[in-house]
Formats: sequence, structure tokens, C-alpha cells
Amino acid sequence: MVKVGQTRPKRNSFYSGAGAYFVMMSSTTIPTPQSLQSAVASPCVKTCIVDGSSSLCLGCFRTLSEIGGWSGMTDAQRAAVMAELPVRAAQARP
Repeated sequence: MVKVGQTRPKRNSFYSGAGAYFVMMSSTTIPTPQSLQSAVASPCVKTCIVDGSSSLCLGCFRTLSEIGGWSGMTDAQRAAVMAELPVRAAQARP
């Protein structure tokens, strides 16, 4: 118990009258919307129609797995997908 005039040692914990709620909390900073932005923007044009024969979205020309995994990709992976999109678009539009 902390007496008046004493300071509690700094810990990553949340205390209440019942005691510590979280003994081990992350010491990382909370990401801001600016830090979550990627250098490679999504090619999504909000026209989602998947072609059954090619399994590509006819709006952005990504596969369903690329669309679903976009937020988990690195910038290098996103750039690689973006580089393939013009070729895919040309093949889809004869």
C-alpha cells in the first residue's frame, strides 16, 4: 500500500481499489492513423465484381486473397502486386 507522500513505482499496470488489473501491458505506443498509413495505397475503386474464370476483381484486378490480405502485406509485397495490375488489366480487357 502506498502511503501519503510516497510515489508508487512506475509499472505498466492499472490499479484500482481491488488491486492490479494488468501486470504486463505493452510498453509500445498506441498507433495513430498517420502511423498506420502505408506508402502503397490500395488500388480499390469500390467496384467489386469478381470474374469467375480469372478470379480477379474487375475493379482493381487483385485476387480475393490479395484483397483479403492487403492490410497484412508489407509495402514491398503491395508494390509487387501493384506492378502486376496493369498486365492483369490488359489481359482482362482484350
